[in-house]
Amino acid sequence: MTFYTGSVAAVPTANKQAYVEHATAAWPLFEKFGATRMVETWGVDTPKGKVTDFQGVVDAKDDETIVFSWIEWPDKEAADAAWQKMQTDPDMQNMPEMPFDGKRMVFGGFEPLMAEGQVSGAPYYQGFLLAVPEKNKAAYTAMAKDAWGMFEKFGCIGIAENWGVDVPRGKQTDMYRGTKAEDGEVVVFSWTAWPDRKTCEDASKKMEAEMEGQEFPEMPFDGKRMIWGGFETIFDSGKA
Repeated sequence: MTFYTGSVAAVPTANKQAYVEHATAAWPLFEKFGATRMVETWGVDTPKGKVTDFQGVVDAKDDETIVFSWIEWPDKEAADAAWQKMQTDPDMQNMPEMPFDGKRMVFGGFEPLMAEGQVSGAPYYQGFLLAVPEKNKAAYTAMAKDAWGMFEKFGCIGIAENWGVDVPRGKQTDMYRGTKAEDGEVVVFSWTAWPDRKTCEDASKKMEAEMEGQEFPEMPFDGKRMIWGGFETIFDSGKA
């Protein structure tokens, strides 16, 4: 089963090109250890929230931009083996210093819950990070499948919902604290793919208009703690 390493980082806005160059240099190493794709996206619409937001997840500073990214693996076993090998690989040790504070980066391992359409290769994505009660896994999957129909109708080209199975706790930041996860909740890392930012923003307005006056269905998670943002692709190994 496909497996993802998902991550969120805060990168100094002035270091955007340096970050792209770092990702470009890192990809051949990940590929050497079995990764099948790497996608890096740059935040262009990451609103501040009242309860949670991407800035809070990584303690972002005012001069930093949110990066939402994932590495695709054939399965969890391949990912686990790769991370072990990388710890002693001389090529990894000789990589240049990261152009951001790696201590504040959050990451985790995720298994797909559902995927439809083109989940990679898009120029624009909406990225999501949220906490879902473990007992509601089936209900969340069903909700996501239903939502895909509306997204696709308004121009979305793909959706990927991924369930956290190996999300570590961090000393400074982690995905649990970022989503204010409660006991019994699992972190979900997901995205929708779009042909461009305008299509995505227009779709949001159309969906709001379509739902106006209707009773909003009960969600199988706390929507007030859901984190979302809009991101432009800055590196995609499938197009490198």
